[in-house]
Amino acid sequence: MEPLTGKLLISNASLFDPSFRRTVVLVGHHDDEGAVGLVLNRSLGVTVHEAVPPLTGLVAIDEPVFRGGPVQPDAVVVVAEFDDPSVAEHIAFGRIGFLPDGLDRGEGGVRRARVFAGYSGWGPGQLEGELAEDAWIVTDAVPDDVFTDEPDRLWEGVLLRMGRAFDLLRLMPIDPSSN
Repeated sequence: MEPLTGKLLISNASLFDPSFRRTVVLVGHHDDEGAVGLVLNRSLGVTVHEAVPPLTGLVAIDEPVFRGGPVQPDAVVVVAEFDDPSVAEHIAFGRIGFLPDGLDRGEGGVRRARVFAGYSGWGPGQLEGELAEDAWIVTDAVPDDVFTDEPDRLWEGVLLRMGRAFDLLRLMPIDPSSN
């Protein structure tokens, strides 16, 4: 399998794990050792200013912290769009990458950033197994997916962008038994 770094994982109808139900995950890194990603569409309901004051200068004053996934929920991960991608700790795709410790907005030419608590992780072969079970749909990421103004609508929005073949999934109620 080709590495999925920089791709989006869209949770499929068969994925009932509450940590990933109706999520969009940016794969930050993927190789034979496993994969690491961030859930893009789960706000924690607390602002960066309230939770991580030193990072307030990277984002708007009312910008929320996002739940990147169930792994190390106390860890802070910052994804940014860089003027110069070479200053990133690691690039996911294009100019989108991970902010290295100690780099501020001015030094790194950070155009925009988003702060996450925790991340999503898969061990060797685990993500490949989930893909074989159709738990995820893989598609290309675009910068506005990472920095969407409507994170609660991102899952639907990406499926809509993918075309009519995904309308049934997009329009399916959260609990199909209540239909």
